[in-house]
Amino acid sequence: MKTLYETDFVEWSDRTAELLRAGRFDELEIENVAEEIASLGKAERKAVRSQLQRLIMHKIKQQIQPERDGNSWQAPIAEARQARLDDIEDSPSLRRHLEENLQKLYRRAMETALIETRLDYSPFPNECPWSLDTLLAN
Repeated sequence: MKTLYETDFVEWSDRTAELLRAGRFDELEIENVAEEIASLGKAERKAVRSQLQRLIMHKIKQQIQPERDGNSWQAPIAEARQARLDDIEDSPSLRRHLEENLQKLYRRAMETALIETRLDYSPFPNECPWSLDTLLAN
């Protein structure tokens, strides 16, 4: 027999919030609550990785095609920097997560930048030339 969690997630989440607010903890589906809380953190980490990768890609493109570096590239970089700083201010553990994933994000950003610029080779080193602090600095 399927549970409400499996058949109507929205209704389950509304009901679970009501139970929590009412202090009716014995009626909670603890495993499902724990799963959803964990998924919130996972989603946050995924989102900041994606945005940092995009920021790195724009930085690479600035270097590869300096003649095309204008407001259309500088504005998204500035916005991405500030948004990542806000994320880290709200959840300081994200800094460590981004530092741990910086090299992977750099490689992915390089691949995307090469596709977008239609280059067959990378004029950049295999390792990310920027620290997280440098990427997030104005």
